Amino acid sequence: MTPIEDPSALLALSQTAFYAGDLARAQGLLARLVAFPGCGLQAWVNLAVVYQAQGNEAGEEAAIRAALTIDPSDLIALILRAGLLARQGKRHAAARAYGAVAAVAPPLERLAPNLQPAVRQAQAQRDRYQDEFGAFLDAALAPTLDELQGENLARFRESVDIMLGRKRRFDSQSALFHFHGLAPASFFPREAFPWLDAIEAATDAIRAECDVALMDRVALSPYLQYQSDQPLRQWAELNRNLAWSAYHLIEAGVVNADHAACCPATMAALAGAPQPDQRGRTPTAMFSRLQAGTHIPAHTGVSNARLVVHLPLTVPSGCRFRVGNETRAWVPGQAWVFDDTVEHEAWNDGTQARTILMFDIWHPQLSLAERHAVAAMAVAIDAFSKEEGSFGL
Repeated sequence: MTPIEDPSALLALSQTAFYAGDLARAQGLLARLVAFPGCGLQAWVNLAVVYQAQGNEAGEEAAIRAALTIDPSDLIALILRAGLLARQGKRHAAARAYGAVAAVAPPLERLAPNLQPAVRQAQAQRDRYQDEFGAFLDAALAPTLDELQGENLARFRESVDIMLGRKRRFDSQSALFHFHGLAPASFFPREAFPWLDAIEAATDAIRAECDVALMDRVALSPYLQYQSDQPLRQWAELNRNLAWSAYHLIEAGVVNADHAACCPATMAALAGAPQPDQRGRTPTAMFSRLQAGTHIPAHTGVSNARLVVHLPLTVPSGCRFRVGNETRAWVPGQAWVFDDTVEHEAWNDGTQARTILMFDIWHPQLSLAERHAVAAMAVAIDAFSKEEGSFGL
């Protein structure tokens, strides 16, 4: 085989010709190279670059398509496609192509310096197009939304924002057991839980008991109590730290008799809630205190079979709570129900501690039979791991 028929030699000679400005020779050598079976991605990418330099858009497009047929996620080929479409004035197709570049590109700091400007441009073009698309949709939908004013279109509005990249899509991310088919939600409609009326009505009595209970610092425990040899990740700062603390009334399904005796009004109010029965796990109920200047990092809960209720008791200014895309401020006496398997986090940027009554309930979409089955599963899991104690859900 003569050197000129060797694929590696053809590649090297074509590169030399290209950098010397001999585009015709570079194009001819690469055309011979891509005729070899399995010539590889790089040959087609190089040929696309040569065609671009020659102003041959048809050849450039064919070479890019061939490269992406070999590897549809090749970053350089995607950059070349986006650039070609932009030069051709195909702004919608170019926007999709720029979006593909932004989607497959690693973080900028991990990119070769010569690729960073192209990826930055792709990200900027994608964002600019999304802003333009969003503005157009807002204007186009305005008459319809005005016509439907007074209707609850919150889900539709959020769906549009997610499509446009204004908000993220948050789904249930149950850490251990995910009950398939339950509709994920951040905050549930308050009217779906009429039994909360009685609990909210008892807010003053519950707050009074909470204030007395939290004076006993010995009775308080850190909300997080991981062993030091466990991976802590985002919990390192709060682990075994009373900045986020709990006064347990019911813990892992067991009533704390001493604490419950000190809080009769609270326990009476909790009796009206459909708390889940999973032996060794639920129900749970506690006074939760978050000290000033404390942030609870974003996280998700263990199972969507149960939801979490907050009854705010003492809330200084500067406190907020995010579930998915929605951030709310606690208002004393106004309870809410949320799915803690949707990413959530909390802040107390105030100057005093925030206290709430927190407890869990069955997901209302579970039938009585399904609740019974979930409870039985908890017993079965314990039977499987009886030698080492309960684990997981």
